Amino acid sequence: MTNEILNRGWAESNTTVAPVLLGESTAINTVRLAIESAARTQAKVLILGETGVGKEVVARLVHNGSARHRRAFVPVNCSGIPETLLASELFGHAKGSFTGAYRDKVGLVRQADGGTLFLDELGEMSLPMQAMLLRFTETGEIQPVGVDRPIGHTNVRLITATNRDLRTQIQKGEFREDLYYRLNVIQIVVPPLRERGDDVMLLFQHYLEQAAASHNAATPEVTPDAAQLLLAYQWPGNVRELRNVTERMVLQDLRRPITPDDLPYDILSRLSTSIPERPRTDAAPAVTRPLPAGVTAIAPPVVNGVVERVWEQLMNGEEFWTAVQRPFRAHELTRADLAALVDRGLQCTHGSYRALVRLFNMPSVDYKRFHAFLYQQNCNLPVGPYRNAAGNRPRAQAAGSSNYRAAC
Repeated sequence: MTNEILNRGWAESNTTVAPVLLGESTAINTVRLAIESAARTQAKVLILGETGVGKEVVARLVHNGSARHRRAFVPVNCSGIPETLLASELFGHAKGSFTGAYRDKVGLVRQADGGTLFLDELGEMSLPMQAMLLRFTETGEIQPVGVDRPIGHTNVRLITATNRDLRTQIQKGEFREDLYYRLNVIQIVVPPLRERGDDVMLLFQHYLEQAAASHNAATPEVTPDAAQLLLAYQWPGNVRELRNVTERMVLQDLRRPITPDDLPYDILSRLSTSIPERPRTDAAPAVTRPLPAGVTAIAPPVVNGVVERVWEQLMNGEEFWTAVQRPFRAHELTRADLAALVDRGLQCTHGSYRALVRLFNMPSVDYKRFHAFLYQQNCNLPVGPYRNAAGNRPRAQAAGSSNYRAAC
């Protein structure tokens, strides 16, 4: 796959502009590697991710990097076509097979012959349609609606995508397990925007410039205060929402830098409710030591009741992934809370992340995973200030985390 296809970006694609993947985060680089690997094969691909993360962009990149790139890429939104018409759209129909079928129709599957068929919103497909799709994946045969037997074969690569949890649907009897295993040969998980760290501002700038060019307007700058809020926002609509916001900013024609007051009300209102003021108690005193210099994307942490409770869970032996990551993903902890926990831990370990892994009850093999998670949230605090502050004080022995706990 060429560097022209996989570069620092993320943009929607059309027939004239090749899709690109913007971003420099660990999460998006992992997706790049998965795309390159999938493009070298002819295997079926299942793409998972929330609404708006760019699953079709990923599918197009797999197609464009594959041996089928000169043939058709045919996208189908399974939720956007009425159930009664989906079989006809995919496999075609014979004249007179139903009301309104005034002539024979070649389905999208045959239009994709030699190329790639992309089925988006797979989880919305009904069980009868799943059965038809399963038969097609097994035989490659085409049987139009209203025809008694198959009329031929096609050679298409299937790429599917969904924002649903298909395993949960299987347990509920809403999705066929045999079809899941047929389609889930190569799996690519596209991360939500909130897990991509500073990619947010890279994307925001990209789409500002794109919207300005489309509307023949000037590209506004973003003030540091506004950028801070954009980084703190969770982006429930992901890249699609971000692109919409940038267009709204350009259409305001501010002719000056974007400030926090210029951001849409829905962003500001969500921020005000997702990071509430928490009163301090006697059992949860304020931290006397601020975040180290150079950490600017998050607010200085305050040890509140929530942080203190989570810290006690960690000190009592609960693993970081359960005590911290899981509630963070559920928006029960803020980035400031996460930074406060990391800050307190690094004080105890004198700036050693490997010792912090042990202190937070993780196996040593989780070191890279832990670092990647902190990097995505811009909470990978620099260790210099902690080591300097430690001076010549002896460190706790690395053999166990109990010494660190005692010191903390």
